Amino acid sequence: MNLAPGQLDTLFTALGDPTRRAMLERLARGPATVTELAAPAGMALPSFMAHLRRLEAAGLVTTRKEGRVRHVELVPGAFTPVRGWLEEQRALWEGRLDRLDDYVTRLMKERDNGTGPED
Repeated sequence: MNLAPGQLDTLFTALGDPTRRAMLERLARGPATVTELAAPAGMALPSFMAHLRRLEAAGLVTTRKEGRVRHVELVPGAFTPVRGWLEEQRALWEGRLDRLDDYVTRLMKERDNGTGPED
């Protein structure tokens, strides 16, 4: 996986906050205005905008302004680096767990056959 230095850290930091995850979950249903996104958060607008800036800095969302209204939407493919890293980790751990399972199965067979070490 070819990521810029710190890109994965930035993405996971952005995803590490429940307010930002709620924003992303809402945006998964389609674009929204900042007012629509901020309503359920129950926080002051400057605090909310700091969360939005963090998502923008991570490349997860884009905003555009039409008059006095700011619209927010997800960036297509923004989760690809996260998905790729998680898939690599899944494959790594599945391989390790498969080898552990093989080892434990072999030990149990040896014990049952009387060919393994005595306890």
